[in-house]
Amino acid sequence: MKSLCTMTISCLAATLFTIPVVAETLPDRIAARGSLILAVTPNYPPLEFRDPASNALTGFDVDLGEALARKLGVKVDWQETAFEQMIPALGTGRVDAILSGMSDLASRHPAASFVDYLRSGPQFFAQASRAAEFSDMQALCGKSVGASRRTSFPKEIAAWSDAHCGGKPINFVGTEGSADARTQLKQGRIDAAVQGNETLSYVMAQEPSVYATIGEPIGAQLTGIAISKDDAALQNTVAGALDSLIADGTYKALLSKWRLSSNGIEKASINAGQ
Repeated sequence: MKSLCTMTISCLAATLFTIPVVAETLPDRIAARGSLILAVTPNYPPLEFRDPASNALTGFDVDLGEALARKLGVKVDWQETAFEQMIPALGTGRVDAILSGMSDLASRHPAASFVDYLRSGPQFFAQASRAAEFSDMQALCGKSVGASRRTSFPKEIAAWSDAHCGGKPINFVGTEGSADARTQLKQGRIDAAVQGNETLSYVMAQEPSVYATIGEPIGAQLTGIAISKDDAALQNTVAGALDSLIADGTYKALLSKWRLSSNGIEKASINAGQ
């Protein structure tokens, strides 16, 4: 039988008491400052980028960071940081966390811990005009494939090539990011590229009929909010805030807004990446 509870004062009070009061566990330095300092590199739509019309910082990660801060009762101080400087900035305490599409990799755990908030997977793609050349993934063997050299994609491409290409390995071309890989693809300097499937669907919607995916993702990854490995209190507080956003529907709404519904998680985890 369904509950007869309605939005009376007593029923509302009972509901409110079930919501975690995660703000009470914020580290003192953040609570006293009243802000959470987050590092971001806005070049990875739809996770983080500058709006072409207004130059405003926008994207899923930006919306998620603002929503987490509201749960914690603080504001966000976004610090635009070069990707290579993010973990050093975390280590020196210049930022409290990194919220910028960073993969949770076991190789990064000695330097940071990750509150995981998104699933992703590296995906091959080519120009739509050449889609017929890549009717199956084996057609990539012997071809030039580009991807950001700052990610785990080079190793994953090499592993896939070793497993499937025999004496005709993929020729990997390192790029300065996913945008550079797409530019080289359009210029014909590479035959195909690899990008996280959490961003590729958005890019393809922005540039209809320009790209075509090839096969299925070649791996599975978790994207996480990087926090100092020595700051267990902040890790647990952020994980609690994320779980609260999942429970109240905010997280689901943000996934839908940014075309990421298939990349969502059910519950926050810490250092679950491989």
